[in-house]
Amino acid sequence: MDAVRLIVTSGRALAAGGEVPEVLTEVWQVQALAQAIGSRLAVHGPPELRGEAIGLTELAGRGCGVLHTPELAPGELRAAQLTELGDARQALMRLGTLLGETGIALVGVACAADDEATYWQCMEAIDAADESRDRVLEMLRKLADRDAHLPEREAG
Repeated sequence: MDAVRLIVTSGRALAAGGEVPEVLTEVWQVQALAQAIGSRLAVHGPPELRGEAIGLTELAGRGCGVLHTPELAPGELRAAQLTELGDARQALMRLGTLLGETGIALVGVACAADDEATYWQCMEAIDAADESRDRVLEMLRKLADRDAHLPEREAG
């Protein structure tokens, strides 16, 4: 499945909310998807994005690591369904938005947390989502810079 479809599916699942375990499962799914997209960009994406893509992979992996790995039925792991990146710019724009929504969902969980462990787990996951989003925004900036210089290369 292409990245944009998976991102949209993840966004809908995150927006559906639910109890804390369901929200944290969806946050984990988002981070796993960000990790997969970063990995795909690092290997098959534009060369100027590779460093940031590797960083995204590492940060999103950290985001998964601070959360308990959910028990998912076979076929439920969205990141494993990623077969193609499609338009990198479109995928990154949507992923950046989704990571922002993920941070907001985590703030809601943290504010309602009954125990300190859940609160701190959310704080770590918020940090990872925010840093992942920063990497996505940097990749979008690099794509914009590349596109701004394309006419110069063609004219030269």
